[in-house]
Amino acid sequence: MSVKIRLARRGRKKQAIYDVVVADARAPRDGRFIEKIGTYNPNTNPASININNERALTWLLNGAQPTDTVKAMLSYRGIMLKKHLQIGVLKGAISQDQADSKFTAWLEEKDAKITSKSDKLATAKADVRAKALAAETAKNQARLDAKKAKEDEQKALLAAAEAANNPAPVAEASIEEAATEAPAEGGEA
Repeated sequence: MSVKIRLARRGRKKQAIYDVVVADARAPRDGRFIEKIGTYNPNTNPASININNERALTWLLNGAQPTDTVKAMLSYRGIMLKKHLQIGVLKGAISQDQADSKFTAWLEEKDAKITSKSDKLATAKADVRAKALAAETAKNQARLDAKKAKEDEQKALLAAAEAANNPAPVAEASIEEAATEAPAEGGEA
């Protein structure tokens, strides 16, 4: 019996989530499986890969063949490297301590890369949000300025209309000033 490590689809339409399963090669894709060893969600950024590393390594060492996609995921998680190092230990090329130290160093480097990518995505998202907020604030301020200018214009028009409707007090005052100044001028002459 040939055993494969492959993906089994689940989830709704256009929102697929996959189970990483160990199954007989003759079984249907979403059918019967021997063991579920993890999940894969391609809908997140970066994609979420949750695999039981020990069980996957055990199945690989026992001869299970991963599909191309699962092999890429196992390489991403470091399980293929761990298998390679474990084979070296079994052949006597390196010791278990050396293999563990190499794997730990690789794992720390990989975690740093993943963390930096996540941070970069979060920073980009925050920048986009800040730019959108600044644009919205500027647009609101422009609206308020336009509204204020319109209100000032209306107040100026009302003041002009009132001045046009009440010319008598202004005219009477100027006539009275002219009358008081006229006799003084006429008396001196």
